[in-house]
Amino acid sequence: MAQFSEGSVYQRLGEKIDGLPFRTPWNETFHNILKELYTSEEAEIVVKMPYTLSTLDRIAKITKIEKTQLRNILEKLCNDGLVIDVWNEKDNQYYYMPWPFVPGIFEFTMMRKGDNLNTKEWAKLFHEYFDPLYTTNYSHKEQISAFRVIPIEETITPDKYIKFLDFENATSIIDNSRKLAIGLCSCRNEKYNIGKKECDAPLESCSFMGLGADYTIRNNLAREVSKSEMLEHFARAKELGLVFCSYNTGKRQAAICQCCKCCCNYLAGITRFGYTNSVITSNYISKINTEVCKGCGKCLEVCPVNAVSLISANDPKNKKRKTSIVNKEICIGCGVCALKCPTHSIDLIARDSKVIPPESIFEFTMLSSLERGTLQNQLFDNPESITHNFMRAFIGGFLRLSPVKKALMSDLFRSSFLNFMTMGAKLQGKGWMTEL
Repeated sequence: MAQFSEGSVYQRLGEKIDGLPFRTPWNETFHNILKELYTSEEAEIVVKMPYTLSTLDRIAKITKIEKTQLRNILEKLCNDGLVIDVWNEKDNQYYYMPWPFVPGIFEFTMMRKGDNLNTKEWAKLFHEYFDPLYTTNYSHKEQISAFRVIPIEETITPDKYIKFLDFENATSIIDNSRKLAIGLCSCRNEKYNIGKKECDAPLESCSFMGLGADYTIRNNLAREVSKSEMLEHFARAKELGLVFCSYNTGKRQAAICQCCKCCCNYLAGITRFGYTNSVITSNYISKINTEVCKGCGKCLEVCPVNAVSLISANDPKNKKRKTSIVNKEICIGCGVCALKCPTHSIDLIARDSKVIPPESIFEFTMLSSLERGTLQNQLFDNPESITHNFMRAFIGGFLRLSPVKKALMSDLFRSSFLNFMTMGAKLQGKGWMTEL
């Protein structure tokens, strides 16, 4: 592998991506990923780009690159899944921003189709790099993850203590989406290209809604589909025992993955490393009726996170009889075990406490950035500004203080913190971004 040098454009690019809402530790594998995906010219532009969504005019002013040339480079970066472009109807122009590593660079790189793509090498490098990513982003009991579980609605027992909310209802999400698209599953495509795909699930299985569909269709990363095709797609995923994992927002969902035990990198955070926070659970948990359970072990086979085990049923009439038991610390509340149980002895019931996701992409970004120590880059986003550099250093040091971070993430102050961030965005003329 190529050796990396201190201060190279790719190391500066690595530092820039590390300053986004999902941290990326620097090592030789990360360096090689960046060299594979970005030209040196593209790397230099992303290094100089603002951290947050910005117009072509603003990026041109900061990077000092002529606008036509810059637009062409940004469009290529969007097609390659390395930069996001968002159309703002209020002023009829695109806004651009570098993608974080996940969700972003990894997913959209591994969704690309076409000739002359170095997909096998990308898959190998990404696979090598995920190990340090888990430790960096989930080993400090982080509360915010990129994805949350949506339960299979047919498996939920009617419960007077909790309402089945729209953001946990896949059918409702599909019905309420103005545009839909399906593309390659990045995790499954990665495993396929390194020879580790063990399931029968199709490669084309990642679903996009609204903003996510806009981006992936526009940049040829997914194909637009009808609501009926999307519903059929979800029905097939249920038959295959796949887990529905949505982008972690309560409204305007951008994507829902159909995940399996052998391929999903987010579920692997639980199964390989024990980071139960790598995926946010649904508001439900599996409950087994031990009087009905025959101990066949089907639930053990299909559970995507190994949360089920067999124990003695303590049946005096049949001492060899076993029954299943659920580890409540691990169960993600997906409903796959209940759907596949041949004796119908498993139901999903409400958890003792509700799991409330960030309401919007804006809220998710603010909370994830705060938790991972990069919020200062969202507040002062111009990397070429001396004033912004000073304020990032000053505010960043304050926000890294453990008591400050814990207080702002707590139930007591979280809403006030988000309201303050929203107010600040509106004062800067970025109020439309808070609605994403």
